[in-house]
Order: sequence, then structure tokens, then C-alpha cells
Amino acid sequence: MPEISTIYKISVIAFTLFFGASGSGCPVLECWFVQEKPGHGGGFSVPMSQEKSLMFIRTEAYSEESLSALHPPADISPSRIYYMTDPAGTFCSAALNPPKGSVNKPKCEINPFMPHASMVRWASALTDSAQSPVYLQADWFSVAAQGLDEQLTLSNIMRAPSASKEPQVILSVSSKTPVVRSRLGEPVLLDCGFWVDASSPVHGSGFSVEWRYQFRGEGRLVLAYDGKNDRFAETSETGADINITGLYEKGNASLILEESQVRHSGTYICTVYLPHLLAQVAVDLEIVEPPSLSIYPSPLPLLVPGQVLVVQCEASGFAPHTLDLSWEFSDADGTSRSLGQGSVTGHRQASDGTFSQSSRLELDSGKLGLGRGGEVTCVAKHDGGTRRAAATLSVIGVSAPSIEDSMAMVAVALVLYGLIKFLSWTLSSSDSSETESKDKKEK
Repeated sequence: MPEISTIYKISVIAFTLFFGASGSGCPVLECWFVQEKPGHGGGFSVPMSQEKSLMFIRTEAYSEESLSALHPPADISPSRIYYMTDPAGTFCSAALNPPKGSVNKPKCEINPFMPHASMVRWASALTDSAQSPVYLQADWFSVAAQGLDEQLTLSNIMRAPSASKEPQVILSVSSKTPVVRSRLGEPVLLDCGFWVDASSPVHGSGFSVEWRYQFRGEGRLVLAYDGKNDRFAETSETGADINITGLYEKGNASLILEESQVRHSGTYICTVYLPHLLAQVAVDLEIVEPPSLSIYPSPLPLLVPGQVLVVQCEASGFAPHTLDLSWEFSDADGTSRSLGQGSVTGHRQASDGTFSQSSRLELDSGKLGLGRGGEVTCVAKHDGGTRRAAATLSVIGVSAPSIEDSMAMVAVALVLYGLIKFLSWTLSSSDSSETESKDKKEK
């Protein structure tokens, strides 16, 4: 028993050391190192080069033992292999660590980064001094990564001593909601959080947060907060806010939109500024509102064989504008078939940004084989879901009447028969009365 206990203890210690050396479950991240090709001047189309790169990631600093236990692949240049320390563990998310053998991989890009003073007014106070701190004299890198299934997007700024391959994360900005979909009129939360290395000289020197909107080449400032002077920048945006308490206590820079509107659809960029440093992530917001359907005329009038009845389906209040309108017909037996799209109009946009569209369909019982009628349905397929609107169609004067029609005809016949008998009896009574009156006068 003592031997078993000793073996168990040794196994536990070895297990702990192994996982401690492997970086507490942090992934080995394959990246592309992208930079300008040397020897080319500036311009709008600067040639870029990209090289395969690899990052070993730990939450604690590397030791000689932990470095010797790593075996980089031979097909990657040693100059592009990095041993990153990420104290916050933002790179240790499961979204960046796919199962072994998985075809889908997270996306990662490394770029050289040049620290510089910010030019925006809400962050200019962070670099009042014209002198560049000695701390900036190092190798700086920016890393942008996207997790699997749109679960995470992050941007980090790393610092490594000159000529070293052991960078440490100084600033990390991330979002757990890279893609957000919302219904019209609902409150929306766009996640953005940041972390600053407490051992860095930039920690405690102030920060600024900016949210900017971009859509189809147009942009606007949504919100900007100067953390050093504790004030918001003036913007034309209304109904947008951040939680100041969460911003200071947890680095929660999430944007809150009180009531989503169609104009809110687009890309939102969350940027966090530190003295001479910045990192940003993008969040895509899509406002999705399904259409409301109406069929006109309502109710549908009776259709006589040989007559053409025009019906219209109006779809309104939907966003985005992509919509597929079609018609279906279900007969009395419940059998459904398509009647096509009809004549579809172009889109019309309302003042609130939502769209409307209509489809016009001509119903000819002879050509369409509508029989004695049934149910006409307008179907609208949209990103927000499929919507249906139905109306009952009755066709009269068709051969082979139904049981209901036969019973109705019998009832009408009985009523007519009764009416004729009543009139006949009335007339007979009147004639007999007149005859008796004449007989009395003659006597």
C-alpha cells in the first residue's frame, strides 16, 4: 500500500508539471506574419509579404525547461516562431483551440507595430509629453485573431525586448459577439472588453474608448470617452451608451444601443487607446425584421368561371430588403401546389428604413384549375423567417356540385316549393270567397 501511495503521488506531480509546462491548455496558434516588402516606398498599393508563423502561448513567463520541451516544426522559419506570454489568457479561449484533426482553423495575423501618439482629441491627452518613453524602445507586434464559428475576435499589442522572440501581451481588446442579429426596436449589446498588463508602465496612465460606425463607405462617430479627463466627446448619435462602472472595474467597454433601428445595421469598431498604443476589434450588427403580410381584396369575392380575379399580397415593414414572394393554392382535399411568384413590384422604403413590396396574381379558374375553390396563400421567405397569409376562394357555377351545394339547392327548392304552395292556397281562398259573394247577390 505505501508503494501504491508513493506511485500515485509521483503521478499527480508529473501530471501537474506536464500541464504547467504546456501553458495551462493555451493553444499553439498558426498565424501569418504580414509586413511591407523592403525596398518599396509608400503609396496606395504597397506590396506586402506574408510568411507562415507560429505562436506558443502561455499565461506565465517561459523558463529554460519549458522552452526546451517545445519542438517547433521544421517548415517554419525560426525567426517567425514566437513564445508569447499572455497573462490575461485571452488567447487561451476554446474558440482559438480547435479539436485535434479539425479542418477548420482560427484565423490569425501578426504585423509589426509602431507605437505612436494618437491624433484624435479624446485620446490626445494620453501623450501630452513630446518625448518618447524609453519603454517604447523594443520590438512591438499587433496580433489579430478570429475564433471558430464567430465566437471570438481579438486584437493584441505585444512587446518583446529587441531581437527577442518572447513577446508579452501589453494590451488586449476582444469581443465575444463578432456578429450580432437583432429585431427592430430591441435593445442591443455589442460586446467589447479590454485588458492592460498591470506590470507595464502604460498601466494607470489613462485610457480612451471609441466606438465608430461604418457601412458601405460611410462612417460616423457613435461614442467616445476620454478616461483620463472623465468626459464624453460630443456626437450626433442618440440612444448609445456604455457602462462607466463596468468600464473601470472590469474593462467592459461594451456599447449599448437602447432601441435598434434599421440605420444601425453595419460594422462597429471598438478602439481602446493607451499612451502610444491602440488596439481595436470590429463587431457586425444586422437588424433583421420579418415582413407583415396582407392579402387584398379581403375577403375575396366569389369567382365565376370565365372571370379573372386579381389578388394582391402586400409585404411591409421588413429589413433587410431581400425577400422572396410566391403564391400557393390548397384545394378542398388539402393538396397544395405553387401558383408562381405573380407580378412582383420593386422595393419601397419607408421613413424608418424598413421596406415594402407587393405581388399581384391573376386568378382564372379555367386556366389554373381552381375547381370549386380552396385556400390561396401568399408566402414570404426572409432572413427573419418565413411568413404566410391565406384567404379563402370560392368558385361558383362549376359542374359536379359538392354535397354542401346539393343540400343548399334542396333547401332552396323546398323554400320555393313552400312559397308556391302558399301563394296557390292564398289565390284559391280568394277565388272561392268571390264566388260565394256572387252567389249571395244573385239570390
